[in-house]
Amino acid sequence: MFKILDMEDKGDIHSQQEREHFHKIIHSFKAYRVFNRAVIYKRLRYLSTLPERQQQLLAKYKRRLEKAAVCIDHNDTIIKLIIQDVEQMFENVNHKPVAGQKRNVTNQDIEKVNITIKQIYRDWTEEGSIEREKCYKPIIEQIENHFPENECDRENVKVLIPGAGLGRLAFEVAKRGFTCQGNEFSFYMLMASNFILNNCLGTSGHELYPWVHQLDNILSSEDQFKKVRFPDCDPSELYSLHGTSRFSMTAGDFTEVYTEMNEWDCVATCFFIDCANNIVQYIEQIYNMLKPGGLWTSFGPLQYHFSSSVDEESIEPSFEEIKEIIRGIGFIIQKEETGIETSYSQHQESMLKNVYVCAFLVCVKPRS
Repeated sequence: MFKILDMEDKGDIHSQQEREHFHKIIHSFKAYRVFNRAVIYKRLRYLSTLPERQQQLLAKYKRRLEKAAVCIDHNDTIIKLIIQDVEQMFENVNHKPVAGQKRNVTNQDIEKVNITIKQIYRDWTEEGSIEREKCYKPIIEQIENHFPENECDRENVKVLIPGAGLGRLAFEVAKRGFTCQGNEFSFYMLMASNFILNNCLGTSGHELYPWVHQLDNILSSEDQFKKVRFPDCDPSELYSLHGTSRFSMTAGDFTEVYTEMNEWDCVATCFFIDCANNIVQYIEQIYNMLKPGGLWTSFGPLQYHFSSSVDEESIEPSFEEIKEIIRGIGFIIQKEETGIETSYSQHQESMLKNVYVCAFLVCVKPRS
């Protein structure tokens, strides 16, 4: 078993704020069932006010709503498992509840819980392997090619994966013998990854309904109730192969946690660099933290998460402009591939599909 390390050095006020946030996330998980069932009940109430003839015509729809409520209850049993021991998941921080803390949960909070459930589908189910193949495979191949097993001791090759989510990419890199650390800012993701990586033994031990919250763009009634089993591989196999020293996770803001120069042999980012409000800062930080000769692989679109925010400043360079920035900072671009189509936590049977047309870059920091 490994514990997540909270690496940010915070003062008393910031520590208290983090504890408050931490327990708000727990409360959001606990509110999952009530909020999502309320969505179903609202429709059932409206249905009951319709003329009898319309209610008869909608009998199958009513049964679907009732089944959705049952599936939400089942998902809630998984959520209870996720949060049952999260107070102990950090190695160096004690997140005791703050007395008298108010924990108002919003629809946005519950949406983050729903997204976490869909992320389990993406990272830890057999069905999600289609998306992982598109995104993770090229990254892993480049890391293995850059650090051949017959030419280096992979245990001494340090790989960092910022924006690690539920930890599957970091897990796969560590499984190949590298010393890998994932970094994640979201407590939603950290709590779910803690459960999967530490408490799921064997394969396919748990069931989940990732699409039960989707009420529109449904082709077949049963599409809403597609069930997946997780995890699709045994997380404990990593520890039996290499022990816990090869794999770790940290919590905190990437730009604040990693300030050491020339520390990492490789940084791998997937659907990450566009999370910055200043992408140049991210690229500079990756360059500085890499050892001379170090590798950076980047896969993803340029969605720019802060581009529509009225409260945050943001810049949104094009891909061509980003390549100029990368070279200007000092990287050598070894490989460039564009036009790679992939989805992200996408219900394959949905009548509405979002496709990202991604770019893949392989960059090296010069040795001198």
